Amino acid sequence: MIDDIKKNIGSEIEMLKEISIYANRIERSSPKERELILPTINALIDSMKIVNNSIPALLGDITLANKLPTNSEIKKEKTIERINYRRAESEFMATIRVKDKGKLFKQLNITESNIKKLRKRGKRKKEEYAEFKAARGYMKLSNRFFLNTAGKLTKKGYFKVLSKELRKANIDVLFQSYIAMIITTSVLSLIIGIVLSIFLMFFNIGIDWPFVSIYQGSYLMRAFIVIWIPIILPILVFGTLYIYPTTEKGTISKKVNQELSFAVIHMSAISGSGIQPSEIFRIIGLSKEYPHLRKEIRKVLNQINLYGYDLVTALNNAASTTSSDKLAELFFGLATTINSGGEFSEFFNKRAETLLTDYRLERQKYAKNAETFMDIYISVVIAAPMILMLFLILLTIGNFDVGLSLVQLSVLVILVMAMINVFFLLFIHLNQPSY
Repeated sequence: MIDDIKKNIGSEIEMLKEISIYANRIERSSPKERELILPTINALIDSMKIVNNSIPALLGDITLANKLPTNSEIKKEKTIERINYRRAESEFMATIRVKDKGKLFKQLNITESNIKKLRKRGKRKKEEYAEFKAARGYMKLSNRFFLNTAGKLTKKGYFKVLSKELRKANIDVLFQSYIAMIITTSVLSLIIGIVLSIFLMFFNIGIDWPFVSIYQGSYLMRAFIVIWIPIILPILVFGTLYIYPTTEKGTISKKVNQELSFAVIHMSAISGSGIQPSEIFRIIGLSKEYPHLRKEIRKVLNQINLYGYDLVTALNNAASTTSSDKLAELFFGLATTINSGGEFSEFFNKRAETLLTDYRLERQKYAKNAETFMDIYISVVIAAPMILMLFLILLTIGNFDVGLSLVQLSVLVILVMAMINVFFLLFIHLNQPSY
């Protein structure tokens, strides 16, 4: 019986460990995960109670002398039973009362079912961290031919602005490698432009068969036209690759600003508990609610954990490499608050009020603009086409030759209305706020 008691206590200890693990997981889990974790914890607690209820019966059978079993003891043995339940990663062994056997199996089945679901969700939502790898493919080719050239250009002080934009855009490419890729692409576009201009010098390309025909006109005039291709094409390619980090930075900035207002409210609530500022950033950096903002927050954590900087220096460095001006202001303001010994909760509360005010004003501005667009839409898309169609019908009835039949006029008006609708949709989409 002593061995049975040891197994029961060991099983209870294992269940306590599982309860502790899932209780800690609740704090950083989503609402759907909590719906699985809470029943799992309750099922483990009920299982512990069932195992614990059998211990008094086991303690009563412990004696120093072995006696022959009586009829009452034989009946008592039939009230308890040893069970062995194979779980996903362990084996559950305990001695319990027979009447609690069905209830215990039910609780264990609930636990195992929820644990499997939680594991599936964990695997599906597990964040994938991209590790730095050696350059491959096109980047490796660019480094082979122009990495030294890119290094010389950067040492001379060229592309300083591009270096900052590249870091703010969070593009995981070394600065000199990106310059080498720009040079490689520009050279390739120059070669393609030369080949294309030579081809167009002697051939025409049309939409009718044969698609390619020999040019019959003046070659001097033709040369004046095609000579611009190898000049303009590399310039366009170079300019596109040069401004790409800037456009990417603008996109990231909008997404960060979209999450910043609500993240600061979250920070304000956390700071009220007196937690350390670095822990506030760690909580936001590990949260899945702010997928774009947490990348910027992790810059602060990396400055502290990897480079060993203090929080103020880390905030100032991260502010200079973030794509969002609002987030940079937040970092600088928090660094000033730390240096001056101010209250974090008060700082976050005021910053949250400011960001929420900006959020409301942006929404109000967009609502007023939408009302103006609606009035224009009604005038242009609904009233104007009807008046135009009636006017054209009157011209047709009055035997005025407009060059189109009634069916053709109707189709033309429908096409124009469709194009205007598409234009309005694009215009409203481009002018709506990012959050």
